[in-house]
Amino acid sequence: MKKRIAAVLAACVLIVGLTACKRAGGSSDMASGAVSGAVSSTAEKVSISMLNSKGEIQSQLEEAARIYQQETGVTLDVIACGTGETPYTKITSMYNAGTAPTLAMLDPTDIVALAAEKAVDLSDEKWTAECAESLLRVDGKVYAMPLCVEGRGLIYNRAAIEKTLGTEFDPSAIQSYDALKTLLESLRARGMEYPVVISKEDWSVGAHLFGLIYDTYDGTTAGSERLINELKAGSVRMENVTRYDEWRRTFDLLLQYNINHADPLGALYEQDPIHLADGDAALWFNGNWAWPNLQEADADPSDGYGFLPYVMNNDPSDFANTQIQASPSKCILIDRVQATDGQIAAAKAFLNWLVYNETGQRLLVEKCGLIPACTNNPFSATDPLSADIQQKIKNGGTFGSSFIAPGDHWRVVGAQVQKYMAGQQTGAQLAAAVDAYWQGQK
Repeated sequence: MKKRIAAVLAACVLIVGLTACKRAGGSSDMASGAVSGAVSSTAEKVSISMLNSKGEIQSQLEEAARIYQQETGVTLDVIACGTGETPYTKITSMYNAGTAPTLAMLDPTDIVALAAEKAVDLSDEKWTAECAESLLRVDGKVYAMPLCVEGRGLIYNRAAIEKTLGTEFDPSAIQSYDALKTLLESLRARGMEYPVVISKEDWSVGAHLFGLIYDTYDGTTAGSERLINELKAGSVRMENVTRYDEWRRTFDLLLQYNINHADPLGALYEQDPIHLADGDAALWFNGNWAWPNLQEADADPSDGYGFLPYVMNNDPSDFANTQIQASPSKCILIDRVQATDGQIAAAKAFLNWLVYNETGQRLLVEKCGLIPACTNNPFSATDPLSADIQQKIKNGGTFGSSFIAPGDHWRVVGAQVQKYMAGQQTGAQLAAAVDAYWQGQK
């Protein structure tokens, strides 16, 4: 390993919540611009707050707040969700304490749970036309603005693969289980004994990895909901779900080549991107939010990073083998229970600023490193992983399912997947544990 462990720990970045994403921020200064939908003069001195569940962009959002105050006079306090603290737990505790944030950046699951009782109906806001394909509706109403699109799959390091194999690597050739298996066998035969990185975090294995079973059911959120409802009712058992068998077969293959194989539950998330950046491994299951982790590991963008699908089988017509999952992953709601009318007006103006103001648009992409959900944003992703997803979206290389599960799903199911990774339970036992979880949600 090229980097000392001390350097690894010094470069450690926060691990947070369900998405626990790490994202890069640009370094260019933001030009000021007029605020579209600016707050009225009576609201200019109001103070608002926003709960941020993406800790990796905390400093970027704090900078946005400073810029926004300079432009509008509105004070915005960005409140970080604590390390390991779920966004739902954080916001419910704030409501109980009477300190609810004016705005809250949450996962779609949490929006569904809180919307009708706590959130302002935003159905008539102008920006809904800019993100019509990404809107999350609860009982037909829009209670939150989709902030960004994120995707997940097998991140590859093209340079590491080509250096090991001595041949040019074509990512589009990996569109089946057998093709992935052949790639891994070839890498091992040429000296890269463990070419895969599997992180052990429960949010990663319980939400992003296991969640592919729901999301690839038919590639739609409605399809994932049908499967989940059948699991809740007990009319379908996980062990009989075809996607579960396919998912587990691919997972077993990846675990066979896992660089953390000796102690899969002892893996360090801070170390995982270094394996990929150094070329000791070639693939890492994660999402585009992981680029800042790779950046911290001194990854060279010119090495060629992108995504392979988490292939499920050898059917060339199966979308799961040719597309990666990409969908809105964070949404922002406005509180209507504890916020004043002035704060609500200021919060609406801030959302408009993010969507329509050039400074806000540029900040989302170049500072926060996000793929904006609103399609009117003219700026292109600046990091290799987000750029790859943006290109795949344009080329029809993504599917948009975003499964909705209770806030504890990633923690409870993640713990069961961890047991499976460590050889502490069988595939049948894992399936039974997931069945028990869902039937307990009735």
